Amino acid sequence: MTRRENARRVRHHLPMIGWLWLLWILLWGSVSPVVLVGGLLVATAVVGTFSLPPVLPGAVPRPLAIGRLLIALLTDLVGSGTTVAWQVLRYGGRTSAAIVEVPLRVDSDLLITAVAEFTTIAPGTLVVEIDRRRQRLYVHTIPVHGEADIARRRKAVQSVERRVARAVGTTRRRTGPPGDDGSGPSSDPDRGGRTP
Repeated sequence: MTRRENARRVRHHLPMIGWLWLLWILLWGSVSPVVLVGGLLVATAVVGTFSLPPVLPGAVPRPLAIGRLLIALLTDLVGSGTTVAWQVLRYGGRTSAAIVEVPLRVDSDLLITAVAEFTTIAPGTLVVEIDRRRQRLYVHTIPVHGEADIARRRKAVQSVERRVARAVGTTRRRTGPPGDDGSGPSSDPDRGGRTP
């Protein structure tokens, strides 16, 4: 393969490079210059070396949106960590929790997985199930003291979903019945919004 063909393949796989780079940063848990530059080089080398299928056809990573996504992630890590620490100190093992059903609008395995990863990385939240067919996440979250906390957590996950979609420049979304945005009661009475 010529150098020009290799460069064309790397450009064609920019979304994959972007996601591999983000994964590298998350795995190292640092945004130091060494991690940032090293991750970008490794991601580019992997895509340039192996024949990988396109991740999201037509998607183009948006550097500013990716930056905003990372800033929001770091802010959420600090805020969530503080909240969870306070709840544990105050209530101990009696801290209330719930499993919240979150409808998603993106229609891509990669994006749904990214939303689940970004949600799980924040203290106090854990994705316990991904329902790919119905495009739902089930998120275990603490603290939960009522319906307002359940609605707040659902909106927080959907906010992560919007940031992820903007970061890769995709508009592929699910078409569902009007009002199916998670703002109303859960459609699964045994799971969504129930405290364990």
